[in-house]
Amino acid sequence: MHSKRLTNWCICFILLLSGMAMSCQKEASDKEIEQQQAAMKADSAIAKSSPGNYLAVGGTLTFKIQDSTYTFDALQDSVAFVNMSVDDDQYFGITAINKAHTMSFGLSSKGMAGTNVSRAIEGSQLILRPDAMHNQQYSLTRFTEPGDAGNIKLLEYRQDTVLAKGSFFTFLAKDDKEGSPLYRVEGNFNLKIKK
Repeated sequence: MHSKRLTNWCICFILLLSGMAMSCQKEASDKEIEQQQAAMKADSAIAKSSPGNYLAVGGTLTFKIQDSTYTFDALQDSVAFVNMSVDDDQYFGITAINKAHTMSFGLSSKGMAGTNVSRAIEGSQLILRPDAMHNQQYSLTRFTEPGDAGNIKLLEYRQDTVLAKGSFFTFLAKDDKEGSPLYRVEGNFNLKIKK
């Protein structure tokens, strides 16, 4: 009998806590809702068949932020060149995650990929997870002015054994607050694919 009361009390207490937690959540602003809807559209576009996405079978993606240099080796890490459509807009980019799943990086640009193409960066993110308890995230802030987010240059694209070769620079922040310090990220890539 005592355990039944304790169980009922625990269930009521958990329900009370969850109700309090839900009531404490902030209401999303219209802009946040629009951003979530745009993200859902992008996610559904990725889920569709995308014949322009390629996993590199060799080569590297290397970049520097602050005093650190990071390298993804396509022989052991997952490095992909992606192309996608969202509504009437075309995007291309590079995404990578290391074998240990402690680091991921991605950047994208609006337009079509091709040889000798130079485009402005539209999005970028770096996530570092040195251990299970700590994450460090850098991303392109919404406070970046158009044209100030960096550039990606494709020197070669899908030629012979080359999937994509080029360079980029962008600016990332540790948070999405106005006035946050921006860190310059510079890098290059030489990714290979079998033909």
